[in-house]
Amino acid sequence: MPEPRHLVVGRILRPHGVRGELRAAIITGYPELLSQHRFFFLSAPNSPDVGRQYPVEGVRLHAGIALLKLGGCDDRNAAEELRGLLVQVPIEEAVPLEADEYYHFQIIGVNVVTEAGESLGKVVQVLETGANDVFVVRGPLGEVLLPAIDEVVRELDPAAGRMVVHLLPGLIQESQR
Repeated sequence: MPEPRHLVVGRILRPHGVRGELRAAIITGYPELLSQHRFFFLSAPNSPDVGRQYPVEGVRLHAGIALLKLGGCDDRNAAEELRGLLVQVPIEEAVPLEADEYYHFQIIGVNVVTEAGESLGKVVQVLETGANDVFVVRGPLGEVLLPAIDEVVRELDPAAGRMVVHLLPGLIQESQR
């Protein structure tokens, strides 16, 4: 899977007030860094690679959401037209991750095998649950949900496209084997 040009950091929820400010759901672990960006790219969820660049005039964090003021969005009607769009930043401006951290796009498509070498399939989705992420794997055993914890994920090498897992009791039903 090719590396995306942009990373999603939010989603426009609705207008905020009458001067073009936007309420945005935060989809980043670093919301305090949103104000450091000079531009955001807004795109429809079904076509994230086709977007429009907007200069950032202001970012405020309030009650778990971001209030954004973007250039060219100066009234409630203009803000309403942006409802539902994804807020993205260029991948080059993304926060550098620690050695054992990965963006979700880097994990999607990785082949998953057990310590015994049994293929479970590929990661097709990463679910955020609060406590830990969960990898959705589809393959010969159907759909398998694997918690992203050290007890389960023994080895992860997105560059090589490989994940080795230890199956805890109950992760796979006997009917799946």
